[in-house]
Amino acid sequence: MGIVRSRLHKRKITGGKVKIHRKRMKAELGRLPANTKLGARRVSPVRARGGNFKLRGLRLDTGNFAWPTFAIAQRARILDVVYNATSNELVRTKTLVKNCIVSVDAAPFKLWFTKHFGIELDAARKGAKKGGKDDKKKSAKKSSTAHGPKFDVKKASAALKRKWAFRQKSLKIEKAIEDQLKVGRVLAKITSRPGQTGRADGSLLEGAELQFYTRKLDKKKGK
Repeated sequence: MGIVRSRLHKRKITGGKVKIHRKRMKAELGRLPANTKLGARRVSPVRARGGNFKLRGLRLDTGNFAWPTFAIAQRARILDVVYNATSNELVRTKTLVKNCIVSVDAAPFKLWFTKHFGIELDAARKGAKKGGKDDKKKSAKKSSTAHGPKFDVKKASAALKRKWAFRQKSLKIEKAIEDQLKVGRVLAKITSRPGQTGRADGSLLEGAELQFYTRKLDKKKGK
């Protein structure tokens, strides 16, 4: 039992040493950090106290991400780790921890948005496209994001179109998120503990939180 969480080996507030009068207890043991990386899913079970099991996420690449404004969640692919308040080293090594900021594939959210509101977010982009070298660069960037199944708005029934018209009356979507959806990458934060639960779930960044982290990322790019 190398790693312990007891304070017997620590000094007193006055600076004096504590005399260790007993051996270590099983309840005080600590374990090595999981250091969950971005990659094909690999999870290993670890037996914990009471016969319970922790799921040690060694590598993860997908998670369930909530969209708080519309109270929905979609399973999406994690594309990259972009920011971590603790250390840039965790960004460089693509380590997944709670509260790290990741970029997520926008395809599942775009598909839900199109089905629910009848609005194609890619439509405006398609109209603006023109041939040339820029197209090749864009297609190379797009290849990094997964293209999900498409939904044809024109084939919708009359009843569904009436539903869409009713929903669109009260529709409000943040411009920053709309722009991200069009690009194909959305910023999100991980709210689960990958090293303890073997999952990398989280929620999309919105409002003041999104503005805060966008400023941080822009500042980072400027250096």
